[in-house]
Amino acid sequence: MELRVIDKTEEELRIEVAGEDHTFMNVMKGALLETEGVAAATYDVNPEQSGGQTEPILSIKTEAGVDPLDALEDASRNVQTMVEDFSAAFEAAA
Repeated sequence: MELRVIDKTEEELRIEVAGEDHTFMNVMKGALLETEGVAAATYDVNPEQSGGQTEPILSIKTEAGVDPLDALEDASRNVQTMVEDFSAAFEAAA
């Protein structure tokens, strides 16, 4: 997975997430929306409506004083924890 920062301000971040699709992007968006300090999170993968863009673009807006990169890191760690918990539950059920 390759990440490329498109725009970053104190409270907003737009990054390109190469090689991913709706499956991953929906999980990240959901985790971001559950992260404290995140005011909005969305993504776009429609190249026809995005000026020819071919990779998903994740957009994050945070509340004042919350760095969007920190929010992305927190959300990513939460996703990792969810996957680990699911894997452990799956192994225990097998």
